[in-house]
Amino acid sequence: MTKADILVVDDTPVNLRLLSSMLTKEGYEVRQALSGKMALTAVRVVPPDLILLDIMMPEMDGYVVCEALKANPDTASIPVIFLSALSEGLDKAKAFIVGGADYIMKPFQLEEVLSRVQNQLALRAAAISNEQFSAQLEERVKERTHQLELANRELQREMIERKVLQAQLLEMAHHDALTGLPNRALFIERTKQALAANKAEATACFAVLFLDCDRFKVVNDSLGHFIGDQLLIAIAHRLEAALPLYATLARLGGDEFTVLLTEFAHLDSLIQTVHQILDAFTKPFQLKSHEVFITASIGIAIGNADYSQPEHILRDADMAMYRAKASGNTSYQIFDPTLHHLALQRLQLEIDLRKALQQQEFIVHYQPIVAIATGNIVGFEALVRWLHPQQGLISPATFIPIAEETGLISQIGHWVLHQACQQLQQWQDEKLTTFPLTMSVNVSAHQFAQADLVEQIDHILAATQLTPQQLKLEITESAIMENAQAAGSILQALRKQQIQLSIDDFGTGYSSLSYLHSFPVDTLKIDRSFIKQMGEHSDSLGLVPLIINIAQKMGMTVVAEGIETQTQLDHLKALNCDFGQGFLFFKPLEPDKVSALFSSK
Repeated sequence: MTKADILVVDDTPVNLRLLSSMLTKEGYEVRQALSGKMALTAVRVVPPDLILLDIMMPEMDGYVVCEALKANPDTASIPVIFLSALSEGLDKAKAFIVGGADYIMKPFQLEEVLSRVQNQLALRAAAISNEQFSAQLEERVKERTHQLELANRELQREMIERKVLQAQLLEMAHHDALTGLPNRALFIERTKQALAANKAEATACFAVLFLDCDRFKVVNDSLGHFIGDQLLIAIAHRLEAALPLYATLARLGGDEFTVLLTEFAHLDSLIQTVHQILDAFTKPFQLKSHEVFITASIGIAIGNADYSQPEHILRDADMAMYRAKASGNTSYQIFDPTLHHLALQRLQLEIDLRKALQQQEFIVHYQPIVAIATGNIVGFEALVRWLHPQQGLISPATFIPIAEETGLISQIGHWVLHQACQQLQQWQDEKLTTFPLTMSVNVSAHQFAQADLVEQIDHILAATQLTPQQLKLEITESAIMENAQAAGSILQALRKQQIQLSIDDFGTGYSSLSYLHSFPVDTLKIDRSFIKQMGEHSDSLGLVPLIINIAQKMGMTVVAEGIETQTQLDHLKALNCDFGQGFLFFKPLEPDKVSALFSSK
């Protein structure tokens, strides 16, 4: 028997090794690809029987790869199972829209991956078997026309066998292997029927419930996958007992269950059913020698004529579930259309953000940093701005979190660093001042985690010819402490290059100050939230005197950001704070306005 050929596509080598090792032990032929381009090349050379495809990859994500495969008739029938840490309903819906056969959440369970792989391979084998079988039947009819009666009897027998086989395959394709419950495919089909009934008769009410078990991963990781599987089976049984007979209960995968309710009389009866489900989780689950307590969060989407696809109502129930989970355990949330609107806005912003780097839509503004004692400008902080072609300037508070989630922040940060160094060198060449200015540039946690960060900075300094001592990198406490051991070597390497180092937003992160003794830090930057609290009286100074005192005793300088009033400035002068920035002095300025600022003096 020929071994099934599986292509594993993931830009994380650890995931590749783990999946390849497991599948190889199960007797499959396994090939690997670290990127979307490599995957498409591998498929063209030898089409695999199945593809395990990561979504979040550089250059070409899993959605694009899947669309390319489905657009090619030669590869369109290859089943694609998505592997992703993306858990938003919209992300999952998109995976199936582009042609995915299944979707597995990271961190994945090896047993679940193997079960899904076996299921998809079985479906593919059955489809191929059916095609071959049909071809054989046609050939037999041609060859046995002279024995029509006998051939008909044989054909009837084979058709019965085929129906039995199809019924068996349909059962496999529509039910979860672990719990025996309907799976996503069958749930989608029944939801489609409910939609059709609602369109035919508006009084045919229905609702979709999306249930996620809280803290299931903790149980699974601590007690093992076997106990985790037993817990899922027990949850399925308990849910079946809590639901009315007309309900369709399905397991989508992992610890996610869905319920289709089609005969509830009014909203109160629907909520009563939801409470019955939540009550089913109040008692512990007895699993061999373990007593397990677990809760659930439920999202509710009520069907109406506005829905055209079953995936859409499932997506909305998923969104509502995440809102319920965010509000606390053992809760439910009814879908609000504003959730979908916000999700679409965010998705469009992410799409536009990916284009922004290529289309050079980012600009850098520079906020002067002033010596508090003299009022002289001593340097600048580089602040990125996004000039959207339709929406105008978009606040960093809006797009920076998206950039961090998608990993685009590293590319943006590298571009900002290059632009800032180049701009400062240009000002130096123009001899705006007789003393050297400094340029402060924020380094994100993603950038700081890159192994070649120091090498990147070296290239930028060489390309812009900026003196290293004029560059000051601003790094948050959390970025340093996420991997303190690696951070120490990176900071030492930067210090060796004579690049200045500043702790940004000091006082808002880790409470331990021990890292200040361990790392070569030049400057502490007091977060604007502390400066904002400084009022007329000395008892309103908060932690600011303590931070300045710490810095002075450790031989560091201090920058206070967000100075907006003369009172705040007077307090900082009295505390001997070294430097400050804020609207009291200057707003962030465009490069040409900085030049004009110096020329006017």
